[in-house]
Order: sequence, then C-alpha cells, then structure tokens
Amino acid sequence: MSLYSQRGVSAQKEEVHQATRGLDPGLYPDAFCKIYPDYLCGDADWVNIMHADGAGTKSILAYLYWRETGDLSVWKGIAQDAIVMNLDDLLCVGVTSPLLFSSTIDRNKRLIPGDVLEAIIDGTRAFFETMRSYGIQIHYLGGETADVGDLVRTITVNGTMTARWPKAKLITNQKIAPGDVIVGLAGFGQTHYETSYNSGLASNGLTSARHDSLHKTYGARFPESYDNGLDESVVYIGPHQLSDTINVEGQSVTVGQLLLSPTRTFAPVLAKMITEHFDDIHGLVHCSGGGQTKCLKYLPGPMKLVKDNLFAPPAVFELIQKASGADQREMYQVFNMGTRMEVYTSAAAADRLIELARSFGVAAQVIGHVESAPSKSLEILLGQERLQF
Repeated sequence: MSLYSQRGVSAQKEEVHQATRGLDPGLYPDAFCKIYPDYLCGDADWVNIMHADGAGTKSILAYLYWRETGDLSVWKGIAQDAIVMNLDDLLCVGVTSPLLFSSTIDRNKRLIPGDVLEAIIDGTRAFFETMRSYGIQIHYLGGETADVGDLVRTITVNGTMTARWPKAKLITNQKIAPGDVIVGLAGFGQTHYETSYNSGLASNGLTSARHDSLHKTYGARFPESYDNGLDESVVYIGPHQLSDTINVEGQSVTVGQLLLSPTRTFAPVLAKMITEHFDDIHGLVHCSGGGQTKCLKYLPGPMKLVKDNLFAPPAVFELIQKASGADQREMYQVFNMGTRMEVYTSAAAADRLIELARSFGVAAQVIGHVESAPSKSLEILLGQERLQF
C-alpha cells in the first residue's frame, strides 16, 4: 500500500466515484466539467455549468507557515488556490467569462483569528482584479464563513463557480481523435502575470507533499495539523523545515515557498486561445487530482495516449520524491509533475498554440500524441522507463 493510501487519501478517488456513479453525467459525459441544460432560462442553445473545488489540505501548510513566521500574506495564496481549482476546470469546457464565484470557509475560531479571514477575502478580491485586467470577469458573490471547531481542526477554503454558456462555444473533448497531438502547458516558472517564481505544485497531492517533506517535529508542535488517528510512521517523515532554503534556477527559495506557491491559473492564456483558435482545440484536460493519469477519464472512445516528451519535473517534485522514496508510478499518479494543462489539437495547429502560450511567459511544448487502440490506455515514457496505465 502506498504512503498516500496509508494517510487516508486516494489519488484516483475510487470511493468517491463509486458513491456518485448514479448521478446524472450531464449532456456531455466526456467533458471536463458536468454540463447541464439551461435550467435558469430554458434556452435550448445555452447550458448551465456549476463547479465546486478548493485548496484542499494546502491550507494546513499555510497554517504551519503562518504560525512559524507570522506572515499573513500566505493566506492570499490559499484564496487563489481555491479560485483557480474552479476557474481552470471551467476553462477546460471553453468557459471564459462572465463567471460567478461564491466562497465557503470553515474555521476553528480558537486557532484561526479574523485576520486570517480578512487576508483570504482580500486575496480573493486581488486575484479577481488581476483577472479583470486580462478581460476575465469574475463576480464575487460572497458566500459562507462558518465557525465549526468541532468539525474542522484548522481551516478549509473552498469555492463554487458557475456560468451560463452557449452550446456552440463548448469544448466537450468529443473531438479528441487518433492523430491529435497533446500540447502541454507548464505550471512552473514565472509568467508575465505572476510576481514570483511558481514551483508548479498547485493544489493536488499536498497531503503527500506535506508529510513526506516536513520534519517529525511539526507533528509534535502542531498536532492539530494532521489526523491523530494515523500511524505515526507516515506522519511528517521528511527532512525539512519550512525555512530551509534550496537553489532553484539561480534563486534561493525556501521549502515553504515551494510547497505554498499559489496554483497558477492559465486563464489569460486559455481565454485568448479559446477566443482566437476555438476550432483548433479538440479537447482540454487540467492535470489536477490523478496527476498525469487524469486524462484517461476524458477520452471520448477507445484510444491510447502516449506522453513521450513531458517537461522535466521542476525542483519541488524532486524534493518530494527524494524525501518520500516514492517510485515514478506513484509520483505521476499523484502529482502533475510540472505539466498541468493539456491541449489536444492537430499537428498543424500545435505551433501557433505553443507560440501563444509562450507570449504570456508560459512554457509550452508538444508532450505526446493520440493513437488508435482497442481500449483506453496511457503510456508515459521517461527515458528508458515506461509507465503503463
């Protein structure tokens, strides 16, 4: 059993999918988000989309960092995480703007003061202002903030995003076909719309990243930061303090900064790509929960995906893998490994989509292709190693 499973977490979320198997799959079952008829206005040419997600256990990392440093600004990154995990999923079905957003924050008031709430809400507003400068209109409709110390050890930060959208402008992944290539967009580095280096970790796999990277003393000092029912052998088993520094691309960066890099949004890139090259986009997949295997859920039929040119994993994943001893298979199932967005397109269109992404400072390249096959499958080539899924 993997360390991830021993900590009560599943990269593939099998039990969640089993519990929800009877729900309506929506109009387009292969689309990245569920898409429903226009229940709001009853227009057959429009659809309704609502998506819920959040920062996950990354908020616990923010809690540890804040307790150690007193730096409230870390919570602004958590606000961005909760938004982007909704926004970039909706972008995968072609939705750009306008969008509506409502937040849900549950806290243990005894440990999380009002200053933290203010930092999260200010971070939400600041992110929306940045997006408006790129033509992406997200309207903040408030939400629910609850004091539920009996339920929540520290704090959870989640959100719901919704839109009404024309059917003719949807990306449903039904156009993905053998012969397509996969253009990958990197989640690491620094884009023109970011103010600092981004590690690329995003908001998935943080239970593993936290426990595998950080030293046992964190559990002793902050027992509220983990499930006390876990076997101690899987709790905070790493070598690092959050203040430890490593060299990344010539910069001195702390472990805390790497693990807490706000989830990068691809909204400025994808909004322009969808507007100017809509017909070239056959499908979009956000490599979130499930890492590099996420794509298998959204294929419209039996075919094989071959990823033979993924980005070299950036420093944060090397740090996590070295600390945990996880094999390549587990790493690529749990983490995005630096390649966080996939654009399925024709070979003829790939170069112009790559050029567009690079114009925003987002690294992009062809990472693989789609082949005919009798069933859905994925092959990841890492030098001489082949991972089969």
